[in-house]
Amino acid sequence: MRLTGTDRGRLLFVLVLATAVAVFTATVPLLRDWFDLRVYHGAVDAWIHHGGSVYDYRVPGTEYGFTYPPFAAVSMLPMALLALHAAIAVGLLLNLAATAFVLHVLAGERLRRHGWFGLAVTVCLLALLEPVRDTFSFGQVNLVLLALVLGDAWLLSTGRTCWAGVGIGLAAAIKLTPAIFIVLLLLARRPRAAGTAVGVAATATALAAWVMPDASRFYWTEAVWDTTRIGRLDYVSNQSLQGVLARLADPGEPSRAAWALVALAVLGVWVWRARRALAADDLLGAFALTGLAACLLSPITWVHHLVWLLPSLAILFGEGFRRRRLLWIAGGLYVLLCSSVVWLWFDDASGIDGFVGSNTYVWITLGLLLGLPVGQARVNRPPWRRRTSETAPAPSPAAPARVPASASQPTEPSSAAMAAGTAAGPAVDTRRGGRSEPTGSTRPAAPKPQSSSERASSYTAKPPA
Repeated sequence: MRLTGTDRGRLLFVLVLATAVAVFTATVPLLRDWFDLRVYHGAVDAWIHHGGSVYDYRVPGTEYGFTYPPFAAVSMLPMALLALHAAIAVGLLLNLAATAFVLHVLAGERLRRHGWFGLAVTVCLLALLEPVRDTFSFGQVNLVLLALVLGDAWLLSTGRTCWAGVGIGLAAAIKLTPAIFIVLLLLARRPRAAGTAVGVAATATALAAWVMPDASRFYWTEAVWDTTRIGRLDYVSNQSLQGVLARLADPGEPSRAAWALVALAVLGVWVWRARRALAADDLLGAFALTGLAACLLSPITWVHHLVWLLPSLAILFGEGFRRRRLLWIAGGLYVLLCSSVVWLWFDDASGIDGFVGSNTYVWITLGLLLGLPVGQARVNRPPWRRRTSETAPAPSPAAPARVPASASQPTEPSSAAMAAGTAAGPAVDTRRGGRSEPTGSTRPAAPKPQSSSERASSYTAKPPA
């Protein structure tokens, strides 16, 4: 098919943008050489082919090893059948599939309206985000976990509640942080989905205990409490509240009492704001707030864990098309999250500038938790469904021929509001029994976790003792 002049211009723009993204990704932030995937592959290989424990394995020349719950290793068993480079290829494909699903949930309708050009630009811009490019470059699982959790949000939004909770349960069994979403399901008065999530997580954990009893015993009695296995709390890549306190206390230990007080405050804000979002049927808003709280409360939140900010960014950009000020804020946050700015304080995070700059991503996460525009009735209405109560009834045959415009459809949201809400993703009537009906609209192992510069690592500069 012959391209029009406009299409040729768009294609040229996308090619230039994609080239710029590729050059930036390959040179500026530096590649991580799939270090984490090497850990996964090496640990599974040591377990299956050499009779060792996944928790005893260390990447040659380093002190880094497997740190996830036992079920994560069980779910990675297919790696034992693959060579390293084949495992890397499969990992990339899984991350691409997870990214595609996340985009579908968060911005599917808006991307469909803008066609191939909108999708191509969005993918290029997404590839620049440091958490996203680190997830791909490390061979991490964060995007897969995000897709599992958002899958439950999508199921709840579209009335497919039978399987809701399975994704959250699997994610929590693979990595502990997503377990906070089970609490969200309880706040949303979704006991069946919460029970499903708990049941799936418990079954997966029990399966892992049966398959690898010694490793499971070690993990749940020792490893899970030892954060030094993961890395130093004060390392600049740790963008959690615990990381802020550790950098303030360096070279001493951070105050546990101070962390407990700050954590309780964050929990209170999360519950308050999540309940407001749920009261307005803004399920995606509640899920976005929960991802923010998880990043803040986790003892260690490496930069690549911040893919949990993607739902919040989607909401902010979606609202920005209606409220220009929010678009500028969203753009500013996006630039900061692309900039790798925290690494400027890799060597020294002391002083006021170090306190502010080395914790930039923490401030972004905290700011979003406090100010993300959620809990408004018109936010995040799912483009594929609406509640029955929002659909105007068919006109009666006896109705007058002329009806004032202000009274013709009292409960139908305006087309502008519907258009603005489509980028933000799903929502649902969280009240028990609520339903929604469809409408017609619609290389050898590197000695350190990075290939070129230890400034780009998401781990400790010195191996933990």
